[in-house]
Amino acid sequence: MASKALFLDRDGVINVDKNYLYKIEEVVFVAGIFELCRHYQALGYLIIVVTNQSGIARGLYTQSDFLRLSEWMKQKFQEEGVVITAIYHCPHHPDITGACACRKPQPKMLLDAAKTYHIDMRHSVLIGDSESDIEAAIAAGIGESVLLTPHDIPTSKATRVIKELSCLY
Repeated sequence: MASKALFLDRDGVINVDKNYLYKIEEVVFVAGIFELCRHYQALGYLIIVVTNQSGIARGLYTQSDFLRLSEWMKQKFQEEGVVITAIYHCPHHPDITGACACRKPQPKMLLDAAKTYHIDMRHSVLIGDSESDIEAAIAAGIGESVLLTPHDIPTSKATRVIKELSCLY
């Protein structure tokens, strides 16, 4: 039986976007992220993070730094009653490492998760804070794509544009 998933971008959706975040002490969670995840988890959604991390390619932090922060985040979510099923990341940047299939707007991270966890993408949701997140969702066949932004963006390809996460629970 297929699962459904709530796919979340990390920087700007889970945590306040601080360019090239990798230090635990600098993490500030976005208001409502735990409530949102508990809501979707109660509805039977897997929680999966999909994040571009070009800071690795840029040499600003290491793969180990990213993994350490990811494990810490998973623990914080666990303390809040939320299980993060998986975290997928793209460590590339086209100007540094060349083109890749995993960097959003490419859908590889989403499709890999769908294959591994038998996810019904038509009944899944992605929340991102950039058009590249939304484009990846569309390319992967995700049924609902939500753009989280404080700006008025009438031309987004997203199925929904919101200014705060509390709009979703």
